[in-house]
Amino acid sequence: MRRREFISLLGGASAWPLAVRAQQAERVRFVGILMDTAESNQEGRTRIAAFGQSLHAIGWMEGRNIRIDRRWAGGDVDRARRYAEELVGLKPDVIFTFGNAQLRPLSYATHRIPIVFVGASDPVGAGYAGSFARPGGNITGFILFEPSMAGKWMAMLKEIAPAVSRAAIMVNPDTGMQQGRFYVNEFEKAAAAVKVAATTSIVRSAHDIEQAIAALGQRRDSGLIVAPDGFIQAYDTFIVALTTQHRVPAIYGLGNFAKLGGLASYGPDLVDAARRAAGYVDRILKGEKPADLPVEAPTKYELAINLKTAKALGLDVPPTLLGRADEVIE
Repeated sequence: MRRREFISLLGGASAWPLAVRAQQAERVRFVGILMDTAESNQEGRTRIAAFGQSLHAIGWMEGRNIRIDRRWAGGDVDRARRYAEELVGLKPDVIFTFGNAQLRPLSYATHRIPIVFVGASDPVGAGYAGSFARPGGNITGFILFEPSMAGKWMAMLKEIAPAVSRAAIMVNPDTGMQQGRFYVNEFEKAAAAVKVAATTSIVRSAHDIEQAIAALGQRRDSGLIVAPDGFIQAYDTFIVALTTQHRVPAIYGLGNFAKLGGLASYGPDLVDAARRAAGYVDRILKGEKPADLPVEAPTKYELAINLKTAKALGLDVPPTLLGRADEVIE
């Protein structure tokens, strides 16, 4: 071999590790997403956009170093189960999901692929995590609510609509935590404290929702607490339209309901939770394990009141409550 050819060969060989490292640095990672709403749902799109923007800000750019497969369950339990199995079969590096009804089938489908959730408020009780501080398995994420929230919603309902003497809490046992019982005990205790008769409205379909709200509308002393979960979020505009039609004062645990025309909402900032979840996905993609990432609680709660809806219902919102509101919609 000629001397010049030999030197060129050595120079090329020395560059190989650099080329390999560059290829590894730009290796495309795969993230699967399973959302609770339909793709057409504005709140769902806002959350997923916030998640994507946060990933981009960190340095993950779709089409360059990350690939994302999005699935939308739309409040359908069977669809969530099917999509969970499909995503796990694709073997992504990490899965991001919103809501208990989506996390449950994912937890059954894999014990290996890392999962970051938003919205399962009792992950230890449900068996998703060993503890909040050290989940210990392949699942970690961000809870949104605790049972005591139901007491706050009930107190708010009575404060805005003092004539209410009977109230229902709307839950779906197929999608809610603890088979829909997560908020019920606190709701019943809070209702008894203000001498309000408490009932539970079980809903699993649009027909069930319509029947439940129409029944409450038959009496003018009725009120409604709409417990938050993925099924409820999927039917947000439908629920608000029905409570308006039947003139039922309702308090919601999901913030976008007041913006859609609901009377009032009090709960965590779910868009902020989606942004924070992107940080966990980033850390897992960079080598950290979900077992070591603590399950975190909300850092921000928001009270929104729709004065236009209050006026339509003939209700006067107390100035003290207005003073506590983060957003007043007129």
